[in-house]
Parts: sequence; C-alpha cells; structure tokens
Amino acid sequence: MCQGLESLPVTCLERVKELKARLGSFLLKQELNLMGLSNKTDKLKTEDALKWRTSFQNLLAHKDGLCAFRAFLLSEHSEENIAFYLACEDYKNTKTSSKLCSKAKKIYEEFIDAEAPREVNLDHETKSITKKNMEQPTVSCFDLAQSKIYTLMEKDCYPRFLKSALYMELSRQVMP
Repeated sequence: MCQGLESLPVTCLERVKELKARLGSFLLKQELNLMGLSNKTDKLKTEDALKWRTSFQNLLAHKDGLCAFRAFLLSEHSEENIAFYLACEDYKNTKTSSKLCSKAKKIYEEFIDAEAPREVNLDHETKSITKKNMEQPTVSCFDLAQSKIYTLMEKDCYPRFLKSALYMELSRQVMP
C-alpha cells in the first residue's frame, strides 16, 4: 500500500503534465482557428514557413506569416506594434493631402499621443519629433517612429515568435 502511495504523486504529476500539454495543444489550435490558419496549413508551403525564419522582412511580406506574427503579438499583449507599423505603411500610400492630414491625426491619436488607447513604446525624443512632424504632415512624418517600432519588433518580438509554440506548431505542420 505504501509503495502505491509513493507512486501516486509521480502518476499525478505525469497526468497533470499530459493534461497541460493537451490543453496547450487545444488552445494553440483555437488560436490557429481564430487566425484562419488551421485549415490553411495544408496549403502553407514548407519553404514559405521556413522563409519566415530567415528574416523578419520575409515574415512580414507573407500574408500568413504576418497573420501568425500578429496572433503571437496579441497573445503577448503587444499587438499595437504591428498595428502601428501597418497603419504607417497604409499611410505612406495615401494619395491626397486632405486624407494625409486626417489619417496622420488618427494614427497619432491612436498610437503616439500620451492618451492613446493603443500607445506604442517610443522614447520622448521620437514622440517629440513626430509631434512636430504633425504640424505639416507628409508621407514621411511617421518614418522615425515606424523605424523604431520595426526595430523593436525585429530585435525583441520576432526572436520570441520563432521560439513560440505557435510558430513551432505551424512549422511542424508544414514539415515533410
């Protein structure tokens, strides 16, 4: 009887680990479903997913890569970084000066202002320069701030993404 009791914690521990792994797998599949990737992994080419590992730019250039990275940032509560980066990319493609002003104001209020609901992590100097640029918005008024956020994501978030369960699961699914 005592021997059975000694093995109980090991058995329970193994059971807990198994349940945790199953739950983690279930949550990951739910995350992939929310991203719309779970059914696409069959279509996702091995070379595409592996290119994401070669550079941050390759990840962002691929629609599914961007989607996976965005989901990862959501799980880390830092999705505002990629949202800001993409808003700046969209802003650069703005054709009319009237839309330039309104879009610039919207981006500034959403991501840079001290009271911004999705404030990105920028140093005081970058914020000041960007605020000054807002006086006469041009297509390049967010370049410095966007560059800082890109570098932050590339040096900090991207390496964590490559080690994440999300990326590991995706790359495992597309491996031959």
